[in-house]
Amino acid sequence: MSHSAQRLGVVAESAPGETRVAATPATVPQLVSLGYEVIVESGAGRRSGYTDEEYGRAGARIAGHDETWAADIVLKVNAPTADEIAALRDGATLVSLIGPAANPALVDELARRPITVLAMDAVPRVSRAQALDVLSSMANIAGYRAVIEAAHAFGRLFTGQVTAAGKVPPAKVLVAGAGVAGLAAIATATSLGAIVRATDPRPEVAEQVRSLGAEYLDVGVAQESGADGYARETTQDYDRRAAEMYAEQAAEVDIVITTALIPGRPAPRLLTAEHVALMRPGSVIVDMAAAQGGNVEGTVPGEAVVTGNGVTIIGYTDLAGRLPAQASQLFGTNVANLMKLLTPGKDGRLVLDFDDMVQRAMTVVRDGEKTWPPPPVPVSATPAATPAARPAAAPAPARAADPSPAGRPQSPPGRRRHLITAAAAAALFLLTAFSPNALIEHVTVFVLSIVIGYYVIGNVHHALHTPLMSITNAISGIIVVGALLQIGRGDAVVAVLSFAAILLASINIVGGFAVTRRMLGMFTRS
Repeated sequence: MSHSAQRLGVVAESAPGETRVAATPATVPQLVSLGYEVIVESGAGRRSGYTDEEYGRAGARIAGHDETWAADIVLKVNAPTADEIAALRDGATLVSLIGPAANPALVDELARRPITVLAMDAVPRVSRAQALDVLSSMANIAGYRAVIEAAHAFGRLFTGQVTAAGKVPPAKVLVAGAGVAGLAAIATATSLGAIVRATDPRPEVAEQVRSLGAEYLDVGVAQESGADGYARETTQDYDRRAAEMYAEQAAEVDIVITTALIPGRPAPRLLTAEHVALMRPGSVIVDMAAAQGGNVEGTVPGEAVVTGNGVTIIGYTDLAGRLPAQASQLFGTNVANLMKLLTPGKDGRLVLDFDDMVQRAMTVVRDGEKTWPPPPVPVSATPAATPAARPAAAPAPARAADPSPAGRPQSPPGRRRHLITAAAAAALFLLTAFSPNALIEHVTVFVLSIVIGYYVIGNVHHALHTPLMSITNAISGIIVVGALLQIGRGDAVVAVLSFAAILLASINIVGGFAVTRRMLGMFTRS
């Protein structure tokens, strides 16, 4: 088999109105550095503002439609048409949006060809796959653009003003759904000066909403989120109370932005025609779920319509594409990160590893065999063990059962732990038996402090660990003061221990403030 570099083709989008492209002149060098021969279809980036000359200077070769589609790996934004599927060569790999849960017929059609297909919209929601998450990238842009479209249709100021000509009240905005798109919409509307309210079935997002300067509206009915962090289908009690809340808010707010989606299901209906009828003339609704059926009754996908009472309902399905340069750049970066994962040798050869849950979850067809749906992905922030580490860990149980050099089986981990605990308890007993009362009191306080500290810190959410570090700085400060008082006692042992305490506590203080300052800087507006 030849080990020459594979050809990677970036094709032009055929969907009407699509402005994005799967790779940009900024991401092409990353693909070239992986060893691929990158060819770009002539005119592929024109609607995103990228010329063929820019691609050429970035290291790509410009080619025609047939040659690009005949590449070993084809990069695309939207799902392919029947003609485009036929244009793929046997053994090719296609990387694009597929929507496998919503388009099972497309997956079946792709599986009829001897090709491999990776769906960019099937990236599992785990920490180490965030760099590949196209849906989050596009939702972030779409949330921003939704507010811009609403402001354009609203035709009035978002921010309140007091002028010599009179007082202008701020616009009131309701965002339904506080996922990536919803949070982007909240941040944008807040920055424009609007009074923003938001609601979401997941109570854990309330703090994120408030951190962006918006008011979180609690429906008042407990609703669990899924293991992947997304909202599940809501209960009847929740829907009834939410409908009452939407009726109250519809009569007050000027703009409503809906973002609610449930993976693999049609978009839930949030606002009925009765809700829309309660809104004032000139109000605006942006239904970001229009492509999946819409959250609002009366939404027309791809269009903006005006109701009989003067409410504009925007159902654009190309919100991300209305910022084509930035959307293409983010999409291209996600694709480049995927290719880095698939090219471990940086030799221009794609290697698909089904032991990697990220690659397995994204693969809907492999060599003509349908592989969708994938097995459930365990959601964890801890990276999976690398393939190289697995062989070393596998023999561990066998070694525990083998005879030791002394001819006896080794102790299992649980028994060894009990022996260590018993030995520590015996040592502590001996220490207290032959120690003065003052030392026993100090040891008791020390042990109780360890137990209390373990349970306190262990029950603090990971998101609060950095603020917690600021509090531990105060404790470290007490240690430094105590050590400074002890270091001049004249005893060499006391002096050494005091010096070590001062050094370690000082490192903790400086490091704690540095990390906290860096985190707070992320929320500081320039």
